[in-house]
Amino acid sequence: MEAAQVVTSNGNADGDYQYEIISWFDSVSKNAAMVQTETLGQILHLNYGVEYLKKWFGDMKIQDMDACALESLYASLVPLASHADFEPFIQRIADGDTAPILTQQPITTLSLSSGTTEGRQKLLPFTRHSSQTTLHIYRLAAAYRSRVYPIREGGRILEFIYSSKQLKTKGGLTAGTATTHYYASEEFNIKQEKTKSFTCSPQEVIFGVDYKQSTYCHLLLGLLFWDEVELIASTFAYSIVQAFATFEEQWEEICSDIKDGTLSSRITLPRMRKAVLDIISPSPCLASQIEAICRDSKASNWYGIVPRLWPNAKYVYSIMTGSMQPYLKKLRHYAASLPLVSADYGSTEGWIGVNLDPCLPPEDVNFAVIPTFSYFEFIPLNKKKQDLISGTVGYIEDEPVPLSQVKIGQEYELVLTTFTGLYRYRLGDVVEVAGFHNGTPKLNFIFRRELILTVNIDKNTENDLQLAVERGSEVLNKYGGELVDFTSHAEVMHQPGHYMIYWEIKGEVEERVLGECCGVMDASFVDHGYVVSRRTNSIGPLELCIVETGTFNKVLDYFIGNGAALGQFKTPRCTNNHILLRILNLCTIKRFHSTAYN
Repeated sequence: MEAAQVVTSNGNADGDYQYEIISWFDSVSKNAAMVQTETLGQILHLNYGVEYLKKWFGDMKIQDMDACALESLYASLVPLASHADFEPFIQRIADGDTAPILTQQPITTLSLSSGTTEGRQKLLPFTRHSSQTTLHIYRLAAAYRSRVYPIREGGRILEFIYSSKQLKTKGGLTAGTATTHYYASEEFNIKQEKTKSFTCSPQEVIFGVDYKQSTYCHLLLGLLFWDEVELIASTFAYSIVQAFATFEEQWEEICSDIKDGTLSSRITLPRMRKAVLDIISPSPCLASQIEAICRDSKASNWYGIVPRLWPNAKYVYSIMTGSMQPYLKKLRHYAASLPLVSADYGSTEGWIGVNLDPCLPPEDVNFAVIPTFSYFEFIPLNKKKQDLISGTVGYIEDEPVPLSQVKIGQEYELVLTTFTGLYRYRLGDVVEVAGFHNGTPKLNFIFRRELILTVNIDKNTENDLQLAVERGSEVLNKYGGELVDFTSHAEVMHQPGHYMIYWEIKGEVEERVLGECCGVMDASFVDHGYVVSRRTNSIGPLELCIVETGTFNKVLDYFIGNGAALGQFKTPRCTNNHILLRILNLCTIKRFHSTAYN
Protein backbone atom coordinates (compact mmCIF):
# COMPACT_ATOMS: atom_id res chain seq x y z
CA MET A 1 0.00 0.00 0.00
CA GLU A 2 1.83 3.07 -1.31
CA ALA A 3 1.29 6.63 -0.18
CA ALA A 4 -0.64 8.68 -2.72
CA GLN A 5 1.40 11.24 -4.63
CA VAL A 6 -0.97 14.19 -4.31
CA VAL A 7 -0.68 17.91 -3.95
CA THR A 8 -1.86 19.03 -0.52
CA SER A 9 -4.34 21.84 -0.82
CA ASN A 10 -6.61 23.40 1.71
CA GLY A 11 -8.29 25.69 -0.82
CA ASN A 12 -8.48 29.47 -0.68
CA ALA A 13 -11.69 29.61 1.34
CA ASP A 14 -10.36 27.19 3.91
CA GLY A 15 -7.02 29.01 4.05
CA ASP A 16 -8.85 32.29 4.59
CA TYR A 17 -10.85 30.72 7.39
CA GLN A 18 -7.72 29.40 9.09
CA TYR A 19 -6.15 32.85 8.92
CA GLU A 20 -9.36 34.37 10.27
CA ILE A 21 -9.73 32.07 13.30
CA ILE A 22 -6.02 32.30 14.23
CA SER A 23 -6.24 36.12 13.95
CA TRP A 24 -9.31 36.03 16.20
CA PHE A 25 -7.43 34.02 18.83
CA ASP A 26 -4.40 36.32 18.63
CA SER A 27 -6.73 39.26 19.27
CA VAL A 28 -8.58 37.79 22.27
CA SER A 29 -5.36 36.42 23.78
CA LYS A 30 -3.63 39.82 23.53
CA ASN A 31 -6.53 41.34 25.45
CA ALA A 32 -7.16 38.31 27.68
CA ALA A 33 -7.67 40.26 30.92
CA MET A 34 -10.28 42.55 29.40
CA VAL A 35 -11.93 39.67 27.53
CA GLN A 36 -12.20 37.71 30.79
CA THR A 37 -13.89 40.63 32.55
CA GLU A 38 -16.32 40.94 29.64
CA THR A 39 -16.94 37.16 29.61
CA LEU A 40 -17.88 37.17 33.29
CA GLY A 41 -20.17 40.13 32.67
CA GLN A 42 -21.89 38.26 29.82
CA ILE A 43 -22.43 35.16 31.96
CA LEU A 44 -23.86 37.14 34.89
CA HIS A 45 -26.09 39.32 32.71
CA LEU A 46 -27.42 36.30 30.80
CA ASN A 47 -28.23 34.51 34.05
CA TYR A 48 -29.22 37.48 36.21
CA GLY A 49 -31.91 36.53 38.71
CA VAL A 50 -31.38 32.76 38.69
CA GLU A 51 -31.90 31.09 42.03
CA TYR A 52 -28.26 30.16 42.66
CA LEU A 53 -26.94 33.68 42.06
CA LYS A 54 -29.81 35.32 43.92
CA LYS A 55 -28.58 33.58 47.07
CA TRP A 56 -25.47 35.78 46.92
CA PHE A 57 -26.50 38.90 44.98
CA GLY A 58 -29.97 39.25 46.45
CA ASP A 59 -31.82 42.04 44.64
CA MET A 60 -28.70 43.94 43.56
CA LYS A 61 -29.08 45.55 40.14
CA ILE A 62 -25.90 44.28 38.52
CA GLN A 63 -26.93 45.18 34.95
CA ASP A 64 -25.76 48.77 35.33
CA MET A 65 -22.54 48.01 37.17
CA ASP A 66 -19.10 48.70 35.75
CA ALA A 67 -17.58 45.41 34.47
CA CYS A 68 -14.49 45.63 36.69
CA ALA A 69 -16.57 46.46 39.76
CA LEU A 70 -18.85 43.50 39.00
CA GLU A 71 -15.81 41.20 38.72
CA SER A 72 -14.61 42.27 42.18
CA LEU A 73 -18.09 42.02 43.68
CA TYR A 74 -18.57 38.53 42.25
CA ALA A 75 -15.33 37.25 43.79
CA SER A 76 -16.23 38.77 47.18
CA LEU A 77 -19.83 37.52 47.36
CA VAL A 78 -20.05 34.18 45.53
CA PRO A 79 -18.15 31.39 47.33
CA LEU A 80 -15.98 28.73 45.78
CA ALA A 81 -18.03 25.56 45.24
CA SER A 82 -17.59 21.90 44.36
CA HIS A 83 -19.88 19.57 42.43
CA ALA A 84 -21.45 18.52 45.74
CA ASP A 85 -22.67 22.11 46.19
CA PHE A 86 -24.33 22.11 42.76
CA GLU A 87 -25.68 18.57 42.94
CA PRO A 88 -29.02 19.43 44.65
CA PHE A 89 -29.72 22.15 42.05
CA ILE A 90 -28.82 19.88 39.12
CA GLN A 91 -30.94 17.09 40.59
CA ARG A 92 -33.97 19.41 40.74
CA ILE A 93 -33.44 20.23 37.06
CA ALA A 94 -33.14 16.50 36.27
CA ASP A 95 -36.38 15.88 38.15
CA GLY A 96 -38.25 18.39 35.98
CA ASP A 97 -38.08 21.71 37.85
CA THR A 98 -38.29 24.33 35.05
CA ALA A 99 -37.65 27.39 37.24
CA PRO A 100 -34.49 29.42 36.44
CA ILE A 101 -32.26 27.61 38.92
CA LEU A 102 -28.79 27.86 37.33
CA THR A 103 -29.49 29.47 33.95
CA GLN A 104 -32.25 31.64 32.51
CA GLN A 105 -32.44 29.48 29.40
CA PRO A 106 -34.11 26.11 30.14
CA ILE A 107 -31.66 23.20 30.42
CA THR A 108 -33.00 20.24 28.44
CA THR A 109 -29.86 18.07 28.32
CA LEU A 110 -27.49 16.85 31.00
CA SER A 111 -23.98 15.47 30.59
CA LEU A 112 -22.70 12.43 32.44
CA SER A 113 -19.06 12.44 33.43
CA SER A 114 -17.13 9.21 32.81
CA GLY A 115 -17.27 8.29 36.51
CA THR A 116 -13.72 6.95 36.44
CA THR A 117 -12.26 9.63 38.71
CA GLU A 118 -14.58 9.44 41.71
CA GLY A 119 -16.20 6.05 41.07
CA ARG A 120 -19.59 7.46 40.11
CA GLN A 121 -20.93 9.53 37.25
CA LYS A 122 -21.78 13.17 37.83
CA LEU A 123 -24.63 15.05 36.15
CA LEU A 124 -23.69 18.42 34.65
CA PRO A 125 -25.60 20.95 32.53
CA PHE A 126 -25.16 20.74 28.75
CA THR A 127 -26.43 23.52 26.50
CA ARG A 128 -26.04 24.69 22.89
CA HIS A 129 -23.06 26.72 24.14
CA SER A 130 -21.32 23.42 25.00
CA SER A 131 -21.59 22.20 21.38
CA GLN A 132 -20.61 25.58 19.99
CA THR A 133 -17.42 25.81 22.05
CA THR A 134 -16.55 22.22 21.06
CA LEU A 135 -16.91 23.15 17.39
CA HIS A 136 -14.92 26.34 17.92
CA ILE A 137 -11.97 24.68 19.66
CA TYR A 138 -11.87 21.90 17.05
CA ARG A 139 -11.69 24.45 14.25
CA LEU A 140 -9.09 26.56 16.07
CA ALA A 141 -6.91 23.55 16.86
CA ALA A 142 -7.26 22.26 13.26
CA ALA A 143 -6.04 25.63 11.95
CA TYR A 144 -2.87 25.41 14.06
CA ARG A 145 -2.31 21.75 13.14
CA SER A 146 -2.65 22.48 9.43
CA ARG A 147 0.34 24.83 9.65
CA VAL A 148 2.55 21.89 10.64
CA TYR A 149 0.69 18.91 9.15
CA PRO A 150 -1.43 20.09 6.20
CA ILE A 151 -3.98 17.55 5.06
CA ARG A 152 -5.77 16.98 1.77
CA GLU A 153 -9.09 18.72 1.38
CA GLY A 154 -11.86 16.13 1.40
CA GLY A 155 -9.71 13.53 3.15
CA ARG A 156 -11.03 11.20 5.80
CA ILE A 157 -10.36 10.70 9.50
CA LEU A 158 -10.30 7.22 10.96
CA GLU A 159 -12.04 8.25 14.18
CA PHE A 160 -12.55 5.77 17.00
CA ILE A 161 -15.52 7.63 18.43
CA TYR A 162 -18.42 6.17 20.37
CA SER A 163 -21.68 7.29 21.89
CA SER A 164 -23.05 6.18 25.23
CA LYS A 165 -26.53 5.09 26.16
CA GLN A 166 -28.80 8.11 26.42
CA LEU A 167 -31.08 8.04 29.42
CA LYS A 168 -34.20 9.96 30.36
CA THR A 169 -34.27 11.54 33.79
CA LYS A 170 -37.35 11.64 36.02
CA GLY A 171 -38.17 15.05 34.55
CA GLY A 172 -37.79 13.87 30.95
CA LEU A 173 -34.36 15.41 30.25
CA THR A 174 -31.87 13.56 28.04
CA ALA A 175 -28.72 12.47 29.89
CA GLY A 176 -25.61 11.07 28.25
CA THR A 177 -21.91 11.79 27.85
CA ALA A 178 -20.89 15.19 26.50
CA THR A 179 -19.31 13.51 23.47
CA THR A 180 -22.58 11.71 22.70
CA HIS A 181 -24.47 15.01 22.74
CA TYR A 182 -21.84 16.57 20.49
CA TYR A 183 -21.88 13.75 17.90
CA ALA A 184 -25.66 14.11 17.73
CA SER A 185 -25.47 17.90 17.27
CA GLU A 186 -25.52 20.04 14.16
CA GLU A 187 -22.05 21.29 15.15
CA PHE A 188 -20.49 17.86 14.55
CA ASN A 189 -21.52 17.97 10.87
CA ILE A 190 -20.43 21.60 10.60
CA LYS A 191 -17.02 20.63 11.99
CA GLN A 192 -16.51 18.13 9.18
CA GLU A 193 -17.52 20.66 6.54
CA LYS A 194 -15.37 23.48 7.92
CA THR A 195 -12.26 21.38 8.50
CA LYS A 196 -12.76 19.55 5.17
CA SER A 197 -12.20 16.21 6.87
CA PHE A 198 -14.83 13.51 7.08
CA THR A 199 -15.10 10.56 9.44
CA CYS A 200 -14.95 7.09 7.87
CA SER A 201 -17.93 5.75 9.81
CA PRO A 202 -21.63 6.65 9.51
CA GLN A 203 -23.75 7.71 12.48
CA GLU A 204 -25.13 4.17 12.83
CA VAL A 205 -21.63 2.97 13.77
CA ILE A 206 -20.87 5.91 16.08
CA PHE A 207 -24.21 5.50 17.84
CA GLY A 208 -24.14 1.72 18.08
CA VAL A 209 -24.88 0.54 21.60
CA ASP A 210 -22.16 -2.15 21.49
CA TYR A 211 -18.67 -0.64 21.44
CA LYS A 212 -17.12 -3.93 20.27
CA GLN A 213 -19.28 -3.95 17.14
CA SER A 214 -18.56 -0.25 16.56
CA THR A 215 -14.80 -0.83 16.86
CA TYR A 216 -14.90 -3.65 14.31
CA CYS A 217 -16.79 -1.43 11.85
CA HIS A 218 -14.49 1.55 12.44
CA LEU A 219 -11.50 -0.65 11.55
CA LEU A 220 -13.23 -2.23 8.54
CA LEU A 221 -14.33 1.10 7.06
CA GLY A 222 -11.00 2.75 7.83
CA LEU A 223 -9.29 0.04 5.75
CA LEU A 224 -11.78 0.34 2.90
CA PHE A 225 -10.94 4.06 2.72
CA TRP A 226 -7.23 3.40 3.35
CA ASP A 227 -5.92 5.80 0.69
CA GLU A 228 -8.20 8.65 1.83
CA VAL A 229 -7.32 8.52 5.54
CA GLU A 230 -5.33 11.62 6.53
CA LEU A 231 -5.21 11.07 10.29
CA ILE A 232 -6.19 8.61 13.00
CA ALA A 233 -8.06 10.10 15.96
CA SER A 234 -10.06 9.44 19.11
CA THR A 235 -11.11 11.40 22.17
CA PHE A 236 -8.62 9.55 24.40
CA ALA A 237 -5.46 7.62 23.49
CA TYR A 238 -6.90 4.59 25.29
CA SER A 239 -9.50 4.11 22.53
CA ILE A 240 -6.84 3.88 19.80
CA VAL A 241 -4.75 1.38 21.77
CA GLN A 242 -7.90 -0.63 22.52
CA ALA A 243 -8.88 -0.60 18.82
CA PHE A 244 -5.52 -1.93 17.63
CA ALA A 245 -5.47 -4.57 20.35
CA THR A 246 -8.81 -5.66 18.82
CA PHE A 247 -7.28 -5.52 15.33
CA GLU A 248 -4.50 -7.90 16.40
CA GLU A 249 -7.22 -10.44 17.24
CA GLN A 250 -9.66 -9.84 14.36
CA TRP A 251 -7.62 -8.78 11.31
CA GLU A 252 -8.20 -12.04 9.43
CA GLU A 253 -11.98 -11.70 9.80
CA ILE A 254 -11.81 -8.06 8.67
CA CYS A 255 -9.76 -9.06 5.61
CA SER A 256 -12.34 -11.73 4.75
CA ASP A 257 -15.11 -9.11 4.86
CA ILE A 258 -13.10 -6.78 2.62
CA LYS A 259 -12.36 -9.58 0.15
CA ASP A 260 -15.97 -10.78 -0.18
CA GLY A 261 -17.87 -7.53 0.53
CA THR A 262 -19.58 -9.21 3.48
CA LEU A 263 -19.96 -8.33 7.15
CA SER A 264 -19.06 -10.59 10.05
CA SER A 265 -21.85 -12.28 11.96
CA ARG A 266 -20.47 -10.56 15.08
CA ILE A 267 -22.23 -7.39 13.83
CA THR A 268 -25.79 -8.01 14.98
CA LEU A 269 -27.20 -4.50 15.38
CA PRO A 270 -29.60 -4.13 12.41
CA ARG A 271 -29.11 -0.41 11.69
CA MET A 272 -25.32 -0.66 11.98
CA ARG A 273 -25.25 -3.76 9.82
CA LYS A 274 -27.34 -2.19 7.06
CA ALA A 275 -25.35 1.08 7.07
CA VAL A 276 -22.01 -0.73 6.70
CA LEU A 277 -23.27 -3.19 4.06
CA ASP A 278 -24.51 -0.22 2.04
CA ILE A 279 -20.91 1.07 1.91
CA ILE A 280 -18.76 -2.02 1.35
CA SER A 281 -18.24 -4.03 -1.83
CA PRO A 282 -15.86 -6.90 -2.70
CA SER A 283 -12.21 -5.76 -2.85
CA PRO A 284 -10.05 -8.90 -3.18
CA CYS A 285 -6.89 -7.04 -4.26
CA LEU A 286 -7.09 -4.68 -1.27
CA ALA A 287 -7.73 -7.62 1.07
CA SER A 288 -4.59 -9.38 -0.26
CA GLN A 289 -2.46 -6.28 0.34
CA ILE A 290 -3.77 -5.89 3.90
CA GLU A 291 -3.23 -9.61 4.61
CA ALA A 292 0.39 -9.40 3.47
CA ILE A 293 1.05 -6.34 5.65
CA CYS A 294 -0.61 -7.97 8.67
CA ARG A 295 1.31 -11.24 8.37
CA ASP A 296 4.56 -9.32 8.14
CA SER A 297 3.64 -6.94 10.98
CA LYS A 298 2.53 -9.75 13.26
CA ALA A 299 6.07 -11.13 13.12
CA SER A 300 7.37 -7.80 14.45
CA ASN A 301 4.69 -7.57 17.17
CA TRP A 302 2.67 -5.08 15.08
CA TYR A 303 5.33 -2.38 15.19
CA GLY A 304 4.46 0.50 12.82
CA ILE A 305 1.16 -1.05 11.69
CA VAL A 306 -0.59 2.34 11.48
CA PRO A 307 1.58 3.99 8.79
CA ARG A 308 1.84 0.71 6.89
CA LEU A 309 -1.95 0.40 6.60
CA TRP A 310 -2.59 4.12 6.16
CA PRO A 311 0.45 5.52 4.29
CA ASN A 312 -1.20 8.91 3.68
CA ALA A 313 -1.90 9.52 7.38
CA LYS A 314 -0.07 12.60 8.68
CA TYR A 315 -0.44 12.05 12.44
CA VAL A 316 -2.33 10.38 15.30
CA TYR A 317 -4.52 12.78 17.26
CA SER A 318 -5.99 12.28 20.73
CA ILE A 319 -5.87 13.44 24.34
CA MET A 320 -2.55 12.00 25.50
CA THR A 321 -1.85 13.87 28.73
CA GLY A 322 -2.66 13.02 32.38
CA SER A 323 -4.04 9.52 32.81
CA MET A 324 -3.46 8.81 29.10
CA GLN A 325 0.34 9.01 29.36
CA PRO A 326 0.77 5.31 30.25
CA TYR A 327 -0.63 4.41 26.82
CA LEU A 328 1.92 6.48 24.88
CA LYS A 329 4.50 3.70 24.72
CA LYS A 330 2.05 1.28 23.07
CA LEU A 331 0.70 4.04 20.82
CA ARG A 332 4.23 4.87 19.64
CA HIS A 333 4.79 1.18 18.98
CA TYR A 334 1.78 1.09 16.65
CA ALA A 335 2.53 4.49 15.08
CA ALA A 336 6.33 4.15 14.70
CA SER A 337 7.57 7.45 13.24
CA LEU A 338 4.09 8.87 12.65
CA PRO A 339 3.75 11.97 14.88
CA LEU A 340 1.55 11.81 17.99
CA VAL A 341 -0.36 15.07 18.43
CA SER A 342 -2.04 15.77 21.74
CA ALA A 343 -5.59 17.09 21.55
CA ASP A 344 -6.88 20.01 23.57
CA TYR A 345 -7.59 20.44 27.28
CA GLY A 346 -11.13 20.18 28.50
CA SER A 347 -13.51 18.38 30.82
CA THR A 348 -17.19 17.53 30.98
CA GLU A 349 -17.64 20.92 32.68
CA GLY A 350 -16.18 22.81 29.71
CA TRP A 351 -13.24 23.43 27.39
CA ILE A 352 -10.19 25.19 28.81
CA GLY A 353 -7.23 25.40 26.45
CA VAL A 354 -5.98 24.71 22.94
CA ASN A 355 -2.72 23.05 21.84
CA LEU A 356 -0.93 25.70 19.78
CA ASP A 357 2.24 23.62 19.30
CA PRO A 358 1.16 20.35 17.63
CA CYS A 359 4.75 19.41 16.80
CA LEU A 360 5.62 19.06 20.51
CA PRO A 361 5.65 15.51 21.93
CA PRO A 362 2.65 14.82 24.20
CA GLU A 363 4.84 14.81 27.33
CA ASP A 364 5.83 18.45 26.67
CA VAL A 365 2.55 19.87 25.43
CA ASN A 366 0.77 22.81 27.07
CA PHE A 367 -2.55 24.49 26.45
CA ALA A 368 -3.35 28.16 25.87
CA VAL A 369 -6.47 29.19 27.79
CA ILE A 370 -9.31 30.42 25.56
CA PRO A 371 -10.57 33.49 27.47
CA THR A 372 -14.02 33.65 25.83
CA PHE A 373 -15.16 30.13 26.79
CA SER A 374 -15.56 30.59 30.57
CA TYR A 375 -14.39 32.89 33.33
CA PHE A 376 -11.26 31.34 34.83
CA GLU A 377 -9.81 31.75 38.30
CA PHE A 378 -6.73 30.08 39.73
CA ILE A 379 -6.17 29.00 43.34
CA PRO A 380 -2.41 29.28 44.06
CA LEU A 381 -1.09 26.07 45.60
CA ASN A 382 2.09 26.32 47.65
CA LYS A 383 3.72 23.26 49.15
CA LYS A 384 3.86 23.39 52.93
CA LYS A 385 7.15 22.94 54.65
CA GLN A 386 7.55 19.39 55.80
CA ASP A 387 5.95 18.66 59.15
CA LEU A 388 8.81 17.35 61.28
CA ILE A 389 6.52 15.23 63.43
CA SER A 390 4.26 13.65 60.80
CA GLY A 391 6.52 13.95 57.79
CA THR A 392 3.61 15.11 55.60
CA VAL A 393 3.90 17.57 52.75
CA GLY A 394 0.67 19.24 51.64
CA TYR A 395 -0.58 22.42 49.99
CA ILE A 396 -1.41 25.85 51.37
CA GLU A 397 -4.14 27.48 49.27
CA ASP A 398 -4.01 31.23 48.71
CA GLU A 399 -6.93 33.37 47.57
CA PRO A 400 -7.95 32.74 43.94
CA VAL A 401 -6.52 35.11 41.33
CA PRO A 402 -7.87 36.01 37.88
CA LEU A 403 -6.22 34.84 34.69
CA SER A 404 -4.28 38.09 34.32
CA GLN A 405 -2.41 37.59 37.63
CA VAL A 406 -1.01 34.06 37.25
CA LYS A 407 2.75 33.54 37.39
CA ILE A 408 5.03 31.26 35.38
CA GLY A 409 6.12 28.18 37.35
CA GLN A 410 3.32 28.46 39.93
CA GLU A 411 0.88 25.58 40.45
CA TYR A 412 -2.85 26.33 40.67
CA GLU A 413 -6.18 24.59 40.98
CA LEU A 414 -8.58 25.68 38.24
CA VAL A 415 -11.91 27.35 39.04
CA LEU A 416 -14.57 27.82 36.33
CA THR A 417 -17.59 30.06 35.91
CA THR A 418 -19.43 28.82 32.83
CA PHE A 419 -22.25 29.86 30.52
CA THR A 420 -23.92 26.54 31.44
CA GLY A 421 -24.60 27.52 35.07
CA LEU A 422 -21.53 26.61 37.12
CA TYR A 423 -20.30 29.46 39.33
CA ARG A 424 -16.79 29.49 40.88
CA TYR A 425 -16.71 25.74 40.37
CA ARG A 426 -13.58 23.98 41.61
CA LEU A 427 -12.56 21.67 38.81
CA GLY A 428 -10.04 19.71 40.89
CA ASP A 429 -7.35 19.90 38.19
CA VAL A 430 -3.89 21.06 39.26
CA VAL A 431 -2.05 22.92 36.51
CA GLU A 432 1.25 24.73 36.20
CA VAL A 433 1.68 27.93 34.21
CA ALA A 434 4.34 27.15 31.57
CA GLY A 435 4.31 30.52 29.83
CA PHE A 436 2.01 32.84 27.91
CA HIS A 437 0.59 33.19 24.43
CA ASN A 438 0.26 36.94 24.24
CA GLY A 439 -1.74 37.66 27.42
CA THR A 440 -3.30 34.26 28.02
CA PRO A 441 -1.51 31.59 30.11
CA LYS A 442 -0.27 28.30 28.69
CA LEU A 443 -0.97 25.48 31.15
CA ASN A 444 0.64 22.14 31.86
CA PHE A 445 -1.79 19.62 33.34
CA ILE A 446 -0.21 18.13 36.49
CA PHE A 447 -2.82 15.90 38.18
CA ARG A 448 -6.32 15.71 39.60
CA ARG A 449 -6.49 16.46 43.32
CA GLU A 450 -9.02 13.71 44.04
CA LEU A 451 -6.75 10.97 42.76
CA ILE A 452 -4.61 10.47 45.82
CA LEU A 453 -3.28 7.26 47.34
CA THR A 454 -3.24 7.66 51.09
CA VAL A 455 -3.20 5.26 54.03
CA ASN A 456 -1.72 7.21 56.89
CA ILE A 457 0.16 10.52 56.64
CA ASP A 458 1.20 9.75 53.06
CA LYS A 459 -0.14 11.58 50.01
CA ASN A 460 0.75 10.23 46.58
CA THR A 461 -0.86 11.73 43.48
CA GLU A 462 -1.74 10.11 40.16
CA ASN A 463 1.53 11.48 38.83
CA ASP A 464 3.49 9.85 41.69
CA LEU A 465 1.73 6.54 40.97
CA GLN A 466 2.48 6.75 37.24
CA LEU A 467 6.16 7.41 37.91
CA ALA A 468 6.37 4.41 40.24
CA VAL A 469 4.59 2.16 37.73
CA GLU A 470 6.87 3.39 34.92
CA ARG A 471 9.95 2.42 36.94
CA GLY A 472 8.49 -0.98 37.75
CA SER A 473 7.49 -1.61 34.13
CA GLU A 474 11.05 -0.78 32.97
CA VAL A 475 12.17 -3.91 34.85
CA LEU A 476 9.28 -5.86 33.31
CA ASN A 477 10.24 -4.74 29.77
CA LYS A 478 13.88 -5.70 30.34
CA TYR A 479 12.78 -9.33 30.78
CA GLY A 480 10.40 -9.39 27.80
CA GLY A 481 7.14 -8.51 29.54
CA GLU A 482 4.71 -5.74 28.62
CA LEU A 483 2.37 -3.82 30.91
CA VAL A 484 -1.13 -3.71 29.40
CA ASP A 485 -2.89 -1.60 32.06
CA PHE A 486 -2.94 -0.90 35.78
CA THR A 487 -4.85 0.56 38.68
CA SER A 488 -4.35 0.85 42.44
CA HIS A 489 -6.12 0.80 45.79
CA ALA A 490 -5.18 1.93 49.29
CA GLU A 491 -6.09 -1.03 51.50
CA VAL A 492 -6.98 0.21 54.99
CA MET A 493 -9.33 -2.51 56.22
CA HIS A 494 -6.43 -4.45 57.73
CA GLN A 495 -3.59 -2.97 59.73
CA PRO A 496 -1.11 -1.84 58.78
CA GLY A 497 -2.71 -0.46 55.62
CA HIS A 498 -0.81 -0.73 52.36
CA TYR A 499 -0.89 0.08 48.65
CA MET A 500 -2.19 -2.53 46.20
CA ILE A 501 -1.24 -2.15 42.53
CA TYR A 502 -3.01 -4.31 39.95
CA TRP A 503 -1.15 -5.15 36.73
CA GLU A 504 -2.33 -6.89 33.59
CA ILE A 505 0.71 -8.01 31.61
CA LYS A 506 1.63 -9.73 28.33
CA GLY A 507 4.44 -12.23 27.99
CA GLU A 508 5.92 -14.92 30.22
CA VAL A 509 7.92 -13.42 33.09
CA GLU A 510 9.56 -15.24 35.99
CA GLU A 511 8.14 -14.66 39.46
CA ARG A 512 11.45 -13.29 40.74
CA VAL A 513 11.19 -10.53 38.09
CA LEU A 514 7.66 -9.61 39.20
CA GLY A 515 8.89 -9.56 42.80
CA GLU A 516 11.63 -7.15 41.71
CA CYS A 517 9.05 -4.96 39.92
CA CYS A 518 7.04 -4.85 43.15
CA GLY A 519 10.03 -3.71 45.21
CA VAL A 520 11.08 -1.10 42.63
CA MET A 521 7.59 0.45 42.71
CA ASP A 522 7.54 0.52 46.51
CA ALA A 523 10.91 2.28 46.61
CA SER A 524 9.82 4.75 43.92
CA PHE A 525 7.22 6.49 46.11
CA VAL A 526 9.32 9.29 47.54
CA ASP A 527 6.62 11.21 49.42
CA HIS A 528 8.20 11.77 52.83
CA GLY A 529 5.09 10.68 54.71
CA TYR A 530 5.14 7.38 52.81
CA VAL A 531 8.86 6.76 53.35
CA VAL A 532 8.64 7.48 57.10
CA SER A 533 5.54 5.28 57.43
CA ARG A 534 7.14 2.39 55.56
CA ARG A 535 10.28 2.59 57.70
CA THR A 536 8.22 2.46 60.88
CA ASN A 537 5.86 -0.18 59.42
CA SER A 538 2.82 2.03 59.94
CA ILE A 539 2.26 1.38 56.22
CA GLY A 540 2.81 -2.22 55.16
CA PRO A 541 4.69 -3.56 52.12
CA LEU A 542 3.30 -2.67 48.70
CA GLU A 543 1.36 -5.54 47.14
CA LEU A 544 1.56 -6.23 43.40
CA CYS A 545 -1.44 -8.19 42.09
CA ILE A 546 -1.14 -9.77 38.65
CA VAL A 547 -4.55 -10.17 37.04
CA GLU A 548 -5.52 -12.53 34.24
CA THR A 549 -5.61 -11.48 30.59
CA GLY A 550 -8.78 -9.52 29.77
CA THR A 551 -9.38 -8.21 33.29
CA PHE A 552 -9.25 -4.56 32.25
CA ASN A 553 -11.71 -5.32 29.45
CA LYS A 554 -14.06 -6.49 32.21
CA VAL A 555 -13.44 -3.18 34.00
CA LEU A 556 -14.27 -1.37 30.76
CA ASP A 557 -17.44 -3.43 30.29
CA TYR A 558 -18.53 -2.55 33.82
CA PHE A 559 -18.28 1.19 33.11
CA ILE A 560 -19.87 0.90 29.65
CA GLY A 561 -22.74 -1.04 31.22
CA ASN A 562 -23.27 1.86 33.61
CA GLY A 563 -23.60 4.48 30.89
CA ALA A 564 -20.01 5.47 30.04
CA ALA A 565 -18.86 5.69 26.40
CA LEU A 566 -15.68 4.01 25.21
CA GLY A 567 -14.54 7.33 23.74
CA GLN A 568 -14.75 8.94 27.17
CA PHE A 569 -13.37 6.02 29.18
CA LYS A 570 -10.26 6.37 31.33
CA THR A 571 -9.02 3.47 33.41
CA PRO A 572 -9.32 4.61 37.06
CA ARG A 573 -5.79 4.88 38.38
CA CYS A 574 -6.90 4.67 42.00
CA THR A 575 -10.18 3.11 43.07
CA ASN A 576 -12.30 2.41 46.13
CA ASN A 577 -15.22 1.17 44.03
CA HIS A 578 -16.22 -2.13 45.68
CA ILE A 579 -17.56 -3.68 42.45
CA LEU A 580 -14.36 -2.80 40.61
CA LEU A 581 -12.24 -4.20 43.44
CA ARG A 582 -14.31 -7.39 43.38
CA ILE A 583 -13.58 -7.81 39.64
CA LEU A 584 -9.87 -7.15 40.21
CA ASN A 585 -9.54 -9.47 43.18
CA LEU A 586 -11.48 -12.31 41.53
CA CYS A 587 -9.19 -12.03 38.50
CA THR A 588 -5.93 -11.87 40.50
CA ILE A 589 -3.75 -14.89 39.71
CA LYS A 590 -0.49 -13.94 41.51
CA ARG A 591 0.43 -11.71 44.44
CA PHE A 592 3.80 -10.28 45.42
CA HIS A 593 4.83 -8.26 48.49
CA SER A 594 7.65 -5.75 48.44
CA THR A 595 10.85 -6.39 50.37
CA ALA A 596 12.15 -2.87 49.66
CA TYR A 597 12.10 -1.83 53.34
CA ASN A 598 13.02 -5.21 54.90
